[in-house]
Amino acid sequence: MKRKIYDRLLEWKTSSNGRTALMVKGARRVGKSYIVNEFGRNEYTSYILIDFNKENDDFRKRFQALRSDLDSLFLFLQEYFNTPLHVRESLIIFDEVQKFTMARELIKYLVQDGRYDYIEAGSLITITSKAKKITIPSEEESIQLDPMDFEEFLWALGEDMLFEAARRAYEHSVPVGEPIHRRLIERFRQYMVVGGMPQAVSSFAQDKDFFAVEKIKKSIISLYREDISKARRGLVEKTRAIYDLVPSQLSRHEKKFSLSELEKGARKDSYHEAFQWLDDARLVNMAYNSMDPNIGLKLTKDESSFKCYMADTGLLLSMVFDDNPEIVPDVMRKIALGKLEFNKGMLIENIVAQMLVASGRKLYFYSSYSRLAEDRMEVDFLLSKPNLTSKHNIIPIEVKSSNNYSLTSLRKYMTKFEKYVTNPLVLHFKDLEVKEGITYLPIYMTSLL
Repeated sequence: MKRKIYDRLLEWKTSSNGRTALMVKGARRVGKSYIVNEFGRNEYTSYILIDFNKENDDFRKRFQALRSDLDSLFLFLQEYFNTPLHVRESLIIFDEVQKFTMARELIKYLVQDGRYDYIEAGSLITITSKAKKITIPSEEESIQLDPMDFEEFLWALGEDMLFEAARRAYEHSVPVGEPIHRRLIERFRQYMVVGGMPQAVSSFAQDKDFFAVEKIKKSIISLYREDISKARRGLVEKTRAIYDLVPSQLSRHEKKFSLSELEKGARKDSYHEAFQWLDDARLVNMAYNSMDPNIGLKLTKDESSFKCYMADTGLLLSMVFDDNPEIVPDVMRKIALGKLEFNKGMLIENIVAQMLVASGRKLYFYSSYSRLAEDRMEVDFLLSKPNLTSKHNIIPIEVKSSNNYSLTSLRKYMTKFEKYVTNPLVLHFKDLEVKEGITYLPIYMTSLL
């Protein structure tokens, strides 16, 4: 399946020209191994993939014994994998590198040697913890792979050109047009319930079988819960409690995370490490309240006022029905067909967060519960304009899951922060429209922001 990260791999290969190694980070099952394999197969004369999750102790001992003799190490690898290596034309991939951190430390000397290119891939769950015990090579660049975005989902379904219509409409601020808009919304609903995990998307693309998709998603959730159990002693229970509580927190009208539901009198400080673990592992997407949104949203973020989204909306839907998994395929089918509303606001806001993160955005929102009615408001997301000016840098975004809605909070925000606001947006299920200083975008255009 086509992934956008492939172009970034090509860019690294050209710009680095052997001067750096590349670390591809991401949650489990987002397709890291697949994409680096494809890259090695397509872009090099030869490549060797070393999967440290599969190689035995004898291999590791031999690898470690030859670490100071690179000529012998390269000869060993060529013989072991029956693959010739060509100077400046071959790639060596360290997959599941967190399982053998010595290989990551060796990157410094491999890059200095300069004969071959190197890509590392691994799960953030253990890369972060293992990194504390080694010296991270300065010769290492890193990029992150997230679940598939909506355009990649369409590529997987073989509809490569469909999103181009949305892109052209977005660039020219004109409607997509009813026939194509209807088809894009139909596909977007499918994306919302299937999610962006490549294995689930591939299954859906082949068979359109929601039961098979749900089995895959359940296996991934089980894998993540198993990974949580490997967190350090004293952290497991807190981390698991947060992870399991995310769906119920998002189901509320006010989606800010309530620590009191974890335990009475709970403080963010006591749960900070658990939230950080989930964030580092890419199991959740954290969003923070920016109390005085101007040029730098991060400068005024309130660490105690935050939302916690699931990193993949398809997995979120499956977690919602943990206690009644038999009905999930039917729920997925009905939501995909637009025949079941089921707290759609929770899913829509989560998938907007997911698509913004996939586009490289940090998540911020604005929430104020002042006693003064004119200052009481909640705006779902805030984005910084790419080219900063002295004023008008912040894009406020409201997400609407139904066709009947008000914009009270957005209009209050536009008034209160007038000198900072630019191009306010509403993401909804209708076609593109611009009126009264607000741009109304169809929800599937989120990844274009």
